[in-house]
Amino acid sequence: MRHVTGHSAAGEQPYLLMTLALVGFLGCAALIVGTLAAQTVVPDYNWISDTISDLAAGEGEIVMDVSLYGFAAGLFAVSLAAAHAHLGGKGWSMGVLSFALLAALVIIVGARNEYGDSDHDGVVIHIYLVYGLGALFALAPACMASAIGEYHDWARRALIGLTVGWVILCPIFLLVPPGIDGLIERALGLIACGMTGTLCAVFFLRGKEPAYRRFEA
Repeated sequence: MRHVTGHSAAGEQPYLLMTLALVGFLGCAALIVGTLAAQTVVPDYNWISDTISDLAAGEGEIVMDVSLYGFAAGLFAVSLAAAHAHLGGKGWSMGVLSFALLAALVIIVGARNEYGDSDHDGVVIHIYLVYGLGALFALAPACMASAIGEYHDWARRALIGLTVGWVILCPIFLLVPPGIDGLIERALGLIACGMTGTLCAVFFLRGKEPAYRRFEA
């Protein structure tokens, strides 16, 4: 790894970037830990065939709801950090907006308590929220990869790889019959955390290093 002179960041506040990055990391941890904890309190739960939505629709739903809210806070922190350390271009701006919308969608998922559990009372929008999450988690890192690659090439490669994995698994998750959809959904959750964590690592490093120095693989 070598240091290069790159984007001028005189206006970036290092402690703000590091704090937002830590919030993003904690958001990912909340999703992972919450998913593991919730499945221990739901009887007869199968983590391969049963989805994460099943955890949030029944007994112990508060555990999953709280973890979703924590993840939403992490996504919003990433959006704020990306807006503060704007690396330029319309693509980066689209990524900033996409992460803010992702945070909002995750909050709605947790608040609506539909989760695709055969609830037909009122307007059921769970599937549309799922489509929105699928589209935005593909769009956000793809839009940001080019700009981030000018200063942190390792992050560009990571974002592209994770995006490819996301795009491949999303239609499989939607089309696969019940039986392994829970396993695929968990893989997608880890990919989403990987995207978020990659950006958080970049923002933390930008805050930790002097403004005139940038990491590039």
